[in-house]
Amino acid sequence: MNFFEKKLSGKTVYDGKILKLEVDEVELPDGNKSTRECVRHCDGAAVLLVEDGKILLVKQYRYLYGKVIYEIPAGKLESGEDPKAGGARELEEETGYSAELVRLMELYPSVGYTDEVIHIFIADNFEYAGRNPDKDEFVESEFISVCDVLAMIGRGEICDAKTVAAVYKYVSGI
Repeated sequence: MNFFEKKLSGKTVYDGKILKLEVDEVELPDGNKSTRECVRHCDGAAVLLVEDGKILLVKQYRYLYGKVIYEIPAGKLESGEDPKAGGARELEEETGYSAELVRLMELYPSVGYTDEVIHIFIADNFEYAGRNPDKDEFVESEFISVCDVLAMIGRGEICDAKTVAAVYKYVSGI
């Protein structure tokens, strides 16, 4: 079966600092037409750092959810920035750790409306170098045991997709 959808036309509805909203008209595999609302978002990088059976998590207030969220250190990539370099930068800014990064996985956070890719790495040969947060970033970091992180996920206290995926990938050993 052919699943391809051909773009016929498109219009930019909003072009902001971190995302662009486009509305595209597409031709479906059966020849019918439909509309796709596309959030074009810069890619991101995230880092899973595990030391002595504990995962380094950051907690910060996330405006859209109206609460403090636990997650692995992460952030958006600058235009043209290498994902590994961006992950290292975010790890140091948010937690003060420098590390060598090894690719763990790529994650598509919401395939129905955005083209964002989150590049997830695992930290190796890390050391504390001192925090350097962005001026508008208010985060705290803490180490939480793998067992407690899994329990927090199970209770719905950690719902962040990149964090859940990275932790499950790590504990599965795949």
